[in-house]
Amino acid sequence: MTAVHVPGTPIIEDGRLVSTSPATGAEAGRLPVATAEDVGRAVDRARAAGEWWAGLGFGGRRERLLRWRSLLARRIEEIAELVHTEGGKPVADAVVEVVTAVEHVDWAARNARRVLGPRRVRSRLVLAEFSAHLEYQPYGVVGVIGPWNYPVFTPIGSAAYALAAGNAVVLKPSEYTPAVGQWLVDTFAEVVPEQPVFTAVHGLGDVGAALCRSGVDKVAFTGSSATARKVMAACAESLTPVLLEAGGKDAMIVDVDADLDAAAEACVWGALTNAGQTCIGIERVYAVEPVFDAFVGKVVERAGRLTVGPDNADIGPITMPSQVEVIRRHIDDALSRGGRAVLGGADAVQPPYVRPTVLVDVPEDSAAVREETFGPTLTINRVRDADEAVARANALSYGLGGSVFGRRHAVAIARRLRSGMASVNSALTFAGMSTLPFGGVGDSGFGRIHGEDGLREFSRAKAITRRRARSLLPSTTFERTPADVARLVKAIKVIYGR
Repeated sequence: MTAVHVPGTPIIEDGRLVSTSPATGAEAGRLPVATAEDVGRAVDRARAAGEWWAGLGFGGRRERLLRWRSLLARRIEEIAELVHTEGGKPVADAVVEVVTAVEHVDWAARNARRVLGPRRVRSRLVLAEFSAHLEYQPYGVVGVIGPWNYPVFTPIGSAAYALAAGNAVVLKPSEYTPAVGQWLVDTFAEVVPEQPVFTAVHGLGDVGAALCRSGVDKVAFTGSSATARKVMAACAESLTPVLLEAGGKDAMIVDVDADLDAAAEACVWGALTNAGQTCIGIERVYAVEPVFDAFVGKVVERAGRLTVGPDNADIGPITMPSQVEVIRRHIDDALSRGGRAVLGGADAVQPPYVRPTVLVDVPEDSAAVREETFGPTLTINRVRDADEAVARANALSYGLGGSVFGRRHAVAIARRLRSGMASVNSALTFAGMSTLPFGGVGDSGFGRIHGEDGLREFSRAKAITRRRARSLLPSTTFERTPADVARLVKAIKVIYGR
């Protein structure tokens, strides 16, 4: 019996990875599947190319990265259409994704020298005879394992910063969006044709594992927390450093003095954009008792207006077909345990689509509250006050992002969230802010992309000291005398003993 192919599920035919639209089943691309040997050869080529790339210096890399930025900007419609075809994302959302990625390429290219370039560091009195210098050197070859939900923005968030820092990059795109990953690599080659500085290898999870074991100097991974653990374990075999941007279960807190219209608008966007398939998406809301009912009503009214479908709709299909059953399980579990669907519900799941679903009064120990859903669903629970909201928001092991709406105490509440990022009176905005680091804590991973921290993440700090005078308090030599030691002790007591 011939197996039925589910649209969107990647298949391998004749050594090629075939990618199809989750909405229509139309083929989006065919890419050669890499063996472990292929991955090793790609890394070897990247290492040689990386030496040339690093040798260009900050100025040479900046000029080439800005050319790539310009190409991406000119061809926004082209890549947005490919993202739509391959992953099902509405074209408008794909455009927003590409625009944000372009901004990150620009910032990384323009700021790498300032952040990573050699500079003098002040000496301390005890070692005043030495000057201190600090610089950041590239690792060499960085392996980037990208996700399918933001196949342009997320890989570029690692690759552009790694490239700006002087590394070569080998990208393993998700098997659900390989054509998008290859498009990024091909367009980079158009502006940097000299060497394979940015290349791709394709396949299923075993190819990602091979990349971890290929001798790359660092791995940047984005995906589920379960897979992040596997990546870290594989990299641990060779003590290869890792950057992990894993799952999330981000919460929004709506305080008593919040602008409810603005909060509802941001909530609907933060929860339902990209069909809820966003690692920093809002999946839980805690609204204080006095505003709970009004807030829920405003969310339901806005979410209920959204359209669902393959083309020109607000919400597209679920990209990964297996995720539909996770979403169904979470909705069913919430309803069976006393939760209420004020929008959508069990009937909202109509593969490959899921209509917006808003659940209230859902127990805190339910799957819909505790597990990453990655679908267009949302739980809204009432709380006594902001303190209870923070306690509930922080109760999970995830800690990626979050959102707070309010006036008087909103920033203070945001600081109390156990998360790497937070937006006040908005949702998801920290992701587009190229000047800020992006990353989480706990089960959401560690390490940072974006901003100055993101540039340093793909560099090794190199400390250099240089003698500039004779030591007045010689200590790090066997030529020291008892008198030298006595003077050292006296000096330390005078300087630090008061």
